[in-house]
Amino acid sequence: MSDSSFLTWPFFDDRHRALAERIERWCGANLPVDHHDVDGACRELVQKLGRDGWLNHTAPDPDAPSPLDVRTLCLMRETLARHDGLADFAFAMQGLGAGPISLFGDAEQRRSLERTRTGKAIAAFALTERQSGSDIAAIETSARREGAFYILDGEKTWISNGGIADLYIVFARTGEGPGAKGLSAFLVAADLPGLRVAERLDVTAPHPLARLTFDGVRVPAAAVIGAPGEGFKIAMATLDIFRATVAAAALGFARRALDEAVARVRTRTIFGGPLADRQIVQGYVADMATDIDAAALLVYRAAWAKDTGADRVTREASMAKLFATERAQQVIDKAVQLHGGEGVRRGCVVERLYREIRALRIYEGASEVQKVVIARQLLAGA
Repeated sequence: MSDSSFLTWPFFDDRHRALAERIERWCGANLPVDHHDVDGACRELVQKLGRDGWLNHTAPDPDAPSPLDVRTLCLMRETLARHDGLADFAFAMQGLGAGPISLFGDAEQRRSLERTRTGKAIAAFALTERQSGSDIAAIETSARREGAFYILDGEKTWISNGGIADLYIVFARTGEGPGAKGLSAFLVAADLPGLRVAERLDVTAPHPLARLTFDGVRVPAAAVIGAPGEGFKIAMATLDIFRATVAAAALGFARRALDEAVARVRTRTIFGGPLADRQIVQGYVADMATDIDAAALLVYRAAWAKDTGADRVTREASMAKLFATERAQQVIDKAVQLHGGEGVRRGCVVERLYREIRALRIYEGASEVQKVVIARQLLAGA
C-alpha cells in the first residue's frame, strides 16, 4: 500500500480515514479489470461500483445534508487511479455526468440519480465542441423553444462515456443573452431520435470517447436543469468540484509511479550495487516525493475549502489541477527513466501511467487555461 500518512492531516475527519481504508480493500479485491474491451470494462466497473455502494458518493440522496463531499470524491479518485486508471475514469465520469443534477436538478430530475447511483445507468457530461474547446462561452450547439419542447441541433466532441452513456447532460445555446449568458443545461436520454454517435475516438490511453451529433433532438422543457440561461453557472459550479478531483486522480497516478520506482531502484543492481545507492537516483526519488506531497496539499486544501462552506473554489481548484497534473507528468517521467528500457515496454505499469497521465493536463481545462483562471482571480482581488 502507498504512503497513507497524509490521512493524518487536519483536512480529514475520521469518516474520511475509514473510507480510505475501505476503498483500498475494495480496490485490492476488484482491480485491475481486463482492458481489452474498453466499453465492456467500463460497463462492468460502473455496475460493480454501483453494486457495492461507491457511486452513492457521486450523487448523494436528496435528503443528504450536503450534495457532494469533495474530500470523499478526491480520496476515491486518488485510490482508484493508483490501482486502475479505467476504474478512476468510470467513477469520475459517473460523478461528472450526475453533478449538474445533484447540484441544480429539481425533484423529478433527481430521480434519475437513483439509476446512476446503483450503476444501472451511465451518465455523461456533454460540454466540449470542436471549435470552442475550453472557451465554454463560444458553444454553438443550439436549443430553440417550440411550445413545451426544445429542439437541439449541433455537435459535441471528446465526450467521455460517449457511445455507452444512457443519459447526457448537454449544454446548448438558448439565447437569453450574449456569450456565457445565453447557455442552458439539458438532461437528454441517449435513445432520443436525432441523437447520434457520429464517431468513436481512439486515444493514447483508451477510454470510451465519442463525437455526438444532435439533429432536431426534441426534449421536453422540463429537461432544462436549473433555469434557462443558467448553463454557464451550472457548468462552472460542477467543474469547480470535479476539477479538484482530476488533480486527485493525477496524484494517484504519481503515487503509483513513485511506488514502482522505489521498488525498482531497491532491487536493480548496476555497477556492483543497488541503483538506490546512486546519489542521482536519490535526487530523483526526493524530487518525486516532494512534488507528490505538494500536490496533495493543494488538492486537499481545495476539497476541504469547498466542504467547509466556500461558495466557490475556482482559484484553489485550478491551482490544484495545474500543479498536480503537471508534476504528476514529471514524476511518472522520472519513474520511466529509472526503469530504463523496461519503462517503455508495453504492459509495464509505468508505461501505462505515462500514457494515462497525459490527457489530464488537457481535459476539464488545459494547464494554460488554469493559469489564466488563477491570474484573473488574483487580479480581480478574489
